[in-house]
Amino acid sequence: MPYYTQLGRIPHKRHTQFARPDGALYTEEVIGAEGFSGIQSIAYHIHPPTLVDKVLEPEPYAIEYADKDFLRHRHFVGENVEPGGDWLSGRRYIMGNPDVDLALCAPTEAMSENEFFKNATHDELVFVHDGEGRLESVLGTVEFRQGDYVHIPRTLTHRWVFEGNVQPRLLIIEAPTEFKPPKRYRNDVGQLLENSPYCERDFRPPTELNTLDQEGEFIVRIKKHGKLHPFVYRYHPFDVVGWDGYMYPYAISIHDFEPITGRIHQPPPVHQMFEANNFVVCSFCPRLFDYHPDSIPAPYNHSNIDSDEVLYYAEGDFMSRKGVGRGSFTLHPGGIPHGPHPGTTEASIGKKETHELAVMVDTFRPLNLTKDALAIEDEDYIYSWQPEKHGHPMPDAAPIPPHAGDGAVTNASPADAAR
Repeated sequence: MPYYTQLGRIPHKRHTQFARPDGALYTEEVIGAEGFSGIQSIAYHIHPPTLVDKVLEPEPYAIEYADKDFLRHRHFVGENVEPGGDWLSGRRYIMGNPDVDLALCAPTEAMSENEFFKNATHDELVFVHDGEGRLESVLGTVEFRQGDYVHIPRTLTHRWVFEGNVQPRLLIIEAPTEFKPPKRYRNDVGQLLENSPYCERDFRPPTELNTLDQEGEFIVRIKKHGKLHPFVYRYHPFDVVGWDGYMYPYAISIHDFEPITGRIHQPPPVHQMFEANNFVVCSFCPRLFDYHPDSIPAPYNHSNIDSDEVLYYAEGDFMSRKGVGRGSFTLHPGGIPHGPHPGTTEASIGKKETHELAVMVDTFRPLNLTKDALAIEDEDYIYSWQPEKHGHPMPDAAPIPPHAGDGAVTNASPADAAR
């Protein structure tokens, strides 16, 4: 969330002398996007951030797609992703396109204290489905817990540290563009409006700047060109004594999203939390259902003309969907309609509220699938709208009114037609 933040010690004016206790100067680093036209922060290092002792052989890290040309609804059982690796090596990419990559991760190992990561091409928005701990970064520490979105801007060196006995499970959304609150939530200077479902108080920027002046071998794996490039730095990357600006990591909880409701069923844009280039991220949260006396809480059937719709199911039972469990993905591609499973529309009538939690990603370019996705797929999902699969017999065909086949208009009431 781009609002001005300051942490640690900084000089009165940028690009001016800032002396260390020994009389030497701290090294200034401008960390910015869009060639000095986007958001930026300015950090002050004890040692130059350019001091590299070795560059090791790059490690392959490209995403390999296995199923591009498909047109059917898909269901991926996310809990079947086996835990393993650390928060980087344990990632299992499920789907993606040039605008966004989606991965699941259930890390069981910790990186060593001298290993770090920098994504040089993508911002990362990580939904913490399970687990807690802290994100340590060059700009300070961000505490996280279950239900948090943790945002790490690209180029920031960082590491994840998990605490407690809960097996962490993460949904990782990577994008080569910035994650922002939707424009309709902000005024001309970027402040969140009164009708926004969250406000600046909900964002948690770094609260602790733990400055480390250590010499040794510190490995930063930098992701670029489909590889991880290990750089060995002489000094600890977290040697920043102060910084200020608009680019920094932060956390915000899905539980702090205040749902927008109405008398009749509201469309998915009311759940939007972030926007990026060619896709959006939405949060479905516990909320009251529609209060029109004839409302139908279940969503209506709809055709995605311009987008692929991904839903990650976090908690609770979705009234419109059967057979989809905690940690699952559904993918409903553009070009074919989807909607509630048989029986769920009628069953939703009269319901007052829902306690569901889910993350939705709508993309405006088609998504491609990976081998890891196919390995956890429920291949029968496309047929899950067949009523007999849910114990609902096929309804008898409605009688055709006289002359209806030639386009004639009848005055029969719905009750007459039902007879």
